[in-house]
Amino acid sequence: VAVAHTIGHVAATVSMSKVAVSFTHIIKSSEPAFSVLVSRFILGESFPPGVYLSLLPIIGGCGLAALTELNFNMTGFMGAMISNLAFVFRNIFSKKGMKGKSVSGMNYYACLSIMSLLLLTPFAIAVEGPQMWAAGYKEAMSLIGPQIVWWMAAQSVFYHLYNQVSYMSLDEISPLTFSVGNTMKRVSVIVSSIIIFRTPVQPVNALGAAIAVLGTFLYSQAKQ
Repeated sequence: VAVAHTIGHVAATVSMSKVAVSFTHIIKSSEPAFSVLVSRFILGESFPPGVYLSLLPIIGGCGLAALTELNFNMTGFMGAMISNLAFVFRNIFSKKGMKGKSVSGMNYYACLSIMSLLLLTPFAIAVEGPQMWAAGYKEAMSLIGPQIVWWMAAQSVFYHLYNQVSYMSLDEISPLTFSVGNTMKRVSVIVSSIIIFRTPVQPVNALGAAIAVLGTFLYSQAKQ
């Protein structure tokens, strides 16, 4: 679970470093499709026909958005796709790991974070190292200024709270429902990032995003 957790977050971060934040989250809105496919072909679970039909607009909308993205980058696209798959495995195996156990979602996430830190630290040192970190910090200070420290602190707090609340929710809901809730969260992220960063969006690109979001709504209805 810790490996999938680490891969998912690293892949998402790589994606957002290569493409617009809105595009990353448009592609990540296809997470329910990954969840259904993994649950069906690996775990052997079955779903009503409506669930499978609802995947068509999700996949089609994401595909249309990708094809019409102005600043498309394959590394960014693949990062979002890998993140989808990694998080689906994380959610499924987390749910299985907590079944029949007295550990709470909060404690489970705390243990998972520690294990992920131990896994990622050697790779971070080998790939980047202190010299690259120092150079990156100096560049950030020159471009943004001292407030970069406060931005990073705020990001760390809110990102931790987001993940902690997610795992507290995972105690009570299924991985598929969790994926849908995650997708609806991305709707607000997509819209707000387009507004805040003034990301140029073509009408066809916006249509693809809307179709994908509609697919998640149909999916949630089919699951009931």
